[in-house]
Amino acid sequence: MGASLVDLSPALRVVLLGVVVALGPLAWVWVRNRNASPARRLQALTLLTLFLTFDLVLFGAFTRLTDSGLGCPDWPGCYGSASPSGAVAQISQAQAEMPTGPVTHGKAWIEMVHRYLATGVGLLIATLAVSTWAARRRSVVPLKPWLALLTLAWVCLQGAFGALTVTRKLFPAIVTLHLLGGLVLLLLLCVQAAAYARADGRQPVPVDRGTKRLLLLVSALTVAQIALGGWVSTNYAVLACNTFPSCQGGFWPPMDFRQGFELWRELGLTATGEPIGFAALTAIHYTHRLAACLVVPALGMLAWRLHRQPALRMQRNWLAGLALWQVATGITNVVMDWPLAAAVAHTGGAAALGMVLTWTLCLVRTLPQGEHVRALHASGASA
Repeated sequence: MGASLVDLSPALRVVLLGVVVALGPLAWVWVRNRNASPARRLQALTLLTLFLTFDLVLFGAFTRLTDSGLGCPDWPGCYGSASPSGAVAQISQAQAEMPTGPVTHGKAWIEMVHRYLATGVGLLIATLAVSTWAARRRSVVPLKPWLALLTLAWVCLQGAFGALTVTRKLFPAIVTLHLLGGLVLLLLLCVQAAAYARADGRQPVPVDRGTKRLLLLVSALTVAQIALGGWVSTNYAVLACNTFPSCQGGFWPPMDFRQGFELWRELGLTATGEPIGFAALTAIHYTHRLAACLVVPALGMLAWRLHRQPALRMQRNWLAGLALWQVATGITNVVMDWPLAAAVAHTGGAAALGMVLTWTLCLVRTLPQGEHVRALHASGASA
């Protein structure tokens, strides 16, 4: 692997491939909304970018779970080429040395397709930011451009973490931050989509202070649980427990929390460079499982609380359904030895939960108790 870790020479060609990826969605939005107002076109582009970013998060999980994160061990190209087709000799040599190692032809293609998709999504977000800023200057959209510009800055930061993921050889803390960065990107786009819905005249849904506080608490708990799940995945600790609800024949197996939650260390090693112990991996896994025992009931309580608000019935159903989905896919990962489909589905469910909670937060507003009761009675009567 004689190539340097960071080789910017193929960057332009990778960007051009990203342009090709982005042109399809842009053309689709233009054709579908050619007679619509600029605000309507930007709303459609925001929703489509949100959908494609969600797909990118799923493909990123697929890349990680197939051990393809180092399929091309340099960045942004593959052994100095814009695609694995230009690095056949180098990949073949690496594969001959380690047939099941991190570099194979299949893994190289998975890694580079992920980079092409990420570049395409980045260009869509850049188009969204520039278009929102220009439309706002002409006063043809009611939204301020700061959120779109923040999203653009964030996707650039996310790209930097993607590069560090490769150059630091799947450093667990960086990979986890990259996963959380993808989640934040989804949430920023979700807020923009909700802002367009409000601009279209959708009225906020009144809720009492207790419901709003519960919604904020559940959102914080869910983000923490996603971070724990990312730490489990990036440390390959899923199979530290292969039974449910017990683990290793009991309900409190041997665990080393100090070693398991040393954040700044190499993959598979402790901070002192020694191999990480199995008890540390068990601690990582079991912490995520114990946290789920708090997050899932909290989601159920929130769904029950939203039952009293007819205007939030869809959000309630999504939250309840996704909570059950996460329980089912999480247990499947444990008892069926981490099947790829269930692992990707578990990541997708976590991202969807974050989006639904953000969507709900953007829809509600807190009213004083008396005014809330009157508004609730009015919404119930209209329903």
